[in-house]
Formats: sequence, C-alpha cells, structure tokens
Amino acid sequence: MAKITLILGGTRSGKSVFAENYVLSANKTPVYLATAEIFNEEMKKRVDMHRSRRKSGWINVEEPIDITGEIAKHNSEQKIVLIDCLSVWLGNLLEHHRNVETEMAKLVDGLARLEVETVFVSSEVGLGIVPDNKLAREFSDYAGLMNQKIANIAETVFFVAAGLPLKLKG
Repeated sequence: MAKITLILGGTRSGKSVFAENYVLSANKTPVYLATAEIFNEEMKKRVDMHRSRRKSGWINVEEPIDITGEIAKHNSEQKIVLIDCLSVWLGNLLEHHRNVETEMAKLVDGLARLEVETVFVSSEVGLGIVPDNKLAREFSDYAGLMNQKIANIAETVFFVAAGLPLKLKG
C-alpha cells in the first residue's frame, strides 16, 4: 500500500489550501480529484475558487461517485492524488442512494492494492451539536466512521483549524 494522508478540518478551515501545498511539496505529478457536483451558482463559485488557486501542472479530474476507480487510473509512484473531498463524496453517495458502507469498504480495499500516494481532504463534522433531522444525523455518523476508517490506514493525519495544521498521526 502506498502512503495515505488524511487532512481533516471544518468548513473554511484552510484544509484544502494546506492539502494543495502538501501535495505540491511531494515533487510528484499532482492529480486533483474533485468530488463536487455543481447544482447551483453558489457551488459553481466554490468550485471556481478552488480551480483558480491551482496553477498549471495539475491533472484535474472530476468524479462524484467512483473515486476508487478514478484513483486507480492514476496508479503510479510518480503521481500523487489529492481527493477533495471525502465528505462531499459521502453526500453524493447519500444523494444517489448508494450503499455507503459498501462504497467505503471498496475504497479502503482498493487503496490497499495501489502504489499511488493519496491525500484525502475531509470535513470533521462531529464537533458541533447533534443534527435535528435523520438525514443530517446519518451523514454525520457516516462522516465520522469514514474519517476513522481512513485515519486508521493513513500514515499521516492532520487537523486544520484557522489555517493552522496540527499533526495527529505520523
């Protein structure tokens, strides 16, 4: 299994900027795997902001569901894949009525067979109040479980708050 890094943080914590700089410091061909689906103008602005930060040299791909398959397409020790982000991917799975536990297992199992270094960005959603509706609680529960599964197999884990990274593992 290749090196896996997990970068956690809240909304607008600076986790994506930190992740992009972390990936560029590896001196490998950077691949940006975006999981977001653009449904409205607000989401388009967020995606455009992320795109504008990245200079040339990045391979940009978009895949809202089959991130395991997309990562495998870039399976090379000369590349590093940034997946931004797992929590958006989770939302996509729920929106498309996919079996979340099956997809998480597929991801973890798939990573074990790959040589490409991967860096995952994910939101830490468990620091606030318990949501008041079933779907939000389900999302929060799955996000916590998913982050734990990736952290368990990751060599390095960071938590970013206010733009400041705190190394939790590695």
